[in-house]
Amino acid sequence: MTPRLVRSMARLPRALVLTGLLATAGPVALRAQGPSGTIEGQVRDTGGAAVAHARLRLTGTPYATVADSLGRYRFPALRPAIYHLRVTYLGYAPAAVDSVKVQPGRTTVVDVALVPVGVEIQEMTVVAAANALVPRDQVTSKRLIAGTYTDRLPRERTVSIAAMQPGTRSFEDASVTTGATAAEFGNAAGGVVAITGASGTSAAAPPAGESYARIHDNPFLDVIGNPLSTFGIDVDRASYSNIRRFLAQGRLPPPDAVRIEELINYFDYDYPEPAARSPHPFTVTTEVAVAPWAPAHRLVRIGLQSRRLDVSQLPPANLVFLIDVSGSMGTPNKLPLVKESLRMLVEQLRAEDRVALVVYAGAAGLVLPSTAGDRREVILAAIDRLGAGGSTAGGAGLRLAYATAREGLVTGGNNRVILATDGDFNVGLSSDAEMERLIEAEREHGIFLTVLGFGMGNLQDAKLETLADRGNGNYAYIDGLAEARKTLVHELGGTLFTVAKDVKLQLEFNPARVASYRLIGYENRMLAAEDFADDAKDAGDLGAGHAVTALYEVVPVGATPVARRPTDSLRYQRVSMVTRAGQGDELLFVKLRYKAPDGRTSRELTHAVPARVRRASDDLRFISAVAAFGMILRDSEHRGEVTLADVLDVARRSVGEDRHGYRAGFVAMVEEAIRLTPVAD
Repeated sequence: MTPRLVRSMARLPRALVLTGLLATAGPVALRAQGPSGTIEGQVRDTGGAAVAHARLRLTGTPYATVADSLGRYRFPALRPAIYHLRVTYLGYAPAAVDSVKVQPGRTTVVDVALVPVGVEIQEMTVVAAANALVPRDQVTSKRLIAGTYTDRLPRERTVSIAAMQPGTRSFEDASVTTGATAAEFGNAAGGVVAITGASGTSAAAPPAGESYARIHDNPFLDVIGNPLSTFGIDVDRASYSNIRRFLAQGRLPPPDAVRIEELINYFDYDYPEPAARSPHPFTVTTEVAVAPWAPAHRLVRIGLQSRRLDVSQLPPANLVFLIDVSGSMGTPNKLPLVKESLRMLVEQLRAEDRVALVVYAGAAGLVLPSTAGDRREVILAAIDRLGAGGSTAGGAGLRLAYATAREGLVTGGNNRVILATDGDFNVGLSSDAEMERLIEAEREHGIFLTVLGFGMGNLQDAKLETLADRGNGNYAYIDGLAEARKTLVHELGGTLFTVAKDVKLQLEFNPARVASYRLIGYENRMLAAEDFADDAKDAGDLGAGHAVTALYEVVPVGATPVARRPTDSLRYQRVSMVTRAGQGDELLFVKLRYKAPDGRTSRELTHAVPARVRRASDDLRFISAVAAFGMILRDSEHRGEVTLADVLDVARRSVGEDRHGYRAGFVAMVEEAIRLTPVAD
């Protein structure tokens, strides 16, 4: 995509651009003659999570659009009239909003909450008796046309369409007609989640009931005393979608929910795949450019890319779905979303694949014995029967799931337990240490673990990440059906099929070129130097089609040194000798070790990185924007003078092809963070 085209797209209404889709007909093409009005708002589910890419249509007109990755939509330049809005999305009951009045020079705000299909409810219809009105000069300002949030506009009143508390039949200024009884709402109710105003507030602590491991940013290290940097890869992406969930709820995330490497690794990059006859299952790509937040420093990118495999090329799968059906999973963004996510996965299965379904609450049970993947109607019927209730016997569920996987073990196949939960293990085998030992023992039998986190309020992020790490699997947070489709459809091979396990990197920095360095992110993946060659030491695993990126900020020799913790000088030795290789043009030397999925002995490959600095590629500029975004959300001491406005500018100019609209979704997240960040007086 050319820079000119990117700039042109930036001038289009956001709801069309941010999904990567340009509507052939709609409010862009058909503008009112004379004074016009606007309809805008946000689509969420009844749990408060944004519904990305929901489809919206003004019935009886050619106007249609698609919500962006934060569920926001906008119909600009409408003729003054009464409109009828219909909202649809896979897995949710359609919603209709009648009598939406558009007046000249005014904006009508209609926020819609969709009800998951798993909650028994017919189409909801709302008659909008009052609308939020915004002066025309604020709607048509140049800043808004450029893509800035319309949420900056003052809103006098919002018509919010959502599931109600049992027994409730109406909203203020809106009447509701629905075919569902109050009892049918059940736990799906819970009221409307308030949207934070334009000033916004930052959540210094995680919501009650949620837990995150403490993160301390990696410091700058002197090369003379610390020539080696060693860590295991991380292909998890849970932090990114979890941050998106916080932003969609109108709040900034707690700092420890921000794992920068997971933000960076959420996206695909232009890395070459390994050649057909390559002895290694992935390629290594490196790049050196100027660090945008510290121009005197260098930014070093190391990228790994595994071979992409079509579903038909994957080995036979022996999958055991382990589903948490405890009482804490009763809300719409938990078990109903789990069921819809699993339905997507089932559609990808083949006759040679097999699926079993284990559930756990007060006790564990086998709902579906191992069944051929092409018997979709049987598998889907078992999923449809799932319901929430009881306490959480997580340990019993894990034992039963692994026993079921062992019974159906496929030699040379993909044997995996897929755990779907909010992480609320509170009965039975509940300590992390006990579960870790169980999972580590099973991975030695070739049974890996994928963890899918759902919901809010009980999310035990640290526990779920640990379980996936110990199980040679990956951890994803599913905040909506769009993320489920990304994880379980678009990236099915990477989610379910490992091509290399225990992947470790060790970088040696050239003291003649580098004064100090720091690894950006991967704080909980750091290893001791001696762990690199120790095949007994566990590390991250790489799935088919996965890309892994690591960033280092490097301070060149001669640049102004950064402030760092002082260390005492050595009494008995000095480390200052530079070898002949160090006198050359190399900036650093990369070594990688990995094992085959069923292997016990690692292989090594190496890659020298020259010191030449080039103009940053679009990929690296986008990566730097994502990294800076993470540092700002973490309030990192290493963020320099970079601002969210800087991040937004760089991200917009480096969106690139963006086939699935994921990068445009990141732009929307940055804009939302800007809106939620308090403005200094």
